Amino acid sequence: MKQWLNQRLKLLAILAGLLVIIQVINSLTGYSLNRFGIIPRSLEGLIGIPLSPFIHSSWGHLLSNLPPLLILSAVLLHREIREYLLASLFIIITGGLAVWLVGRYAIHVGASGWIFGLWGLLIAQGYFRRKLSDIIITVLVLFYFGAMTSGLLPVHQYISTESHIAGAISGIFYAWWVNRGKKSALSPTES
Repeated sequence: MKQWLNQRLKLLAILAGLLVIIQVINSLTGYSLNRFGIIPRSLEGLIGIPLSPFIHSSWGHLLSNLPPLLILSAVLLHREIREYLLASLFIIITGGLAVWLVGRYAIHVGASGWIFGLWGLLIAQGYFRRKLSDIIITVLVLFYFGAMTSGLLPVHQYISTESHIAGAISGIFYAWWVNRGKKSALSPTES
């Protein structure tokens, strides 16, 4: 149990440390790393698909994204680390590609698409898996992070609502995709 917990805490510490180091570099270089964000429908913007979640436009931006990223990551890590990594990679790539395809012309940076993807995944798992533990997690995520639904509305021109929506859809799709064909615990059985 101790090794199980230590592995997950180490992964979360590495993630937080990486984001802080990148932010230090970005702020010391006059935010020159922002050019590696997603720039929709541009060839140079494709590099932003895997890189943009790790780049933030300010310290305030990073500090607003870091707690929900770490908390939702920790919740998903109650299962296997491999599952968390695959889900995160899927969300980052598919959500980023969607922003690249349909996002408004701007430089999209930040982990919020990834955060909304984890949020959507954790909520959808309760529906698709129908296991008591997943349903409890869904209820807790909705209770504690329910206000995130307001992030799906385009209320601020400097916030990438496209990333939020694309991330949430990617997380929900991933939950469906990995659970398709599985019988749920609450499904009726045939005799």
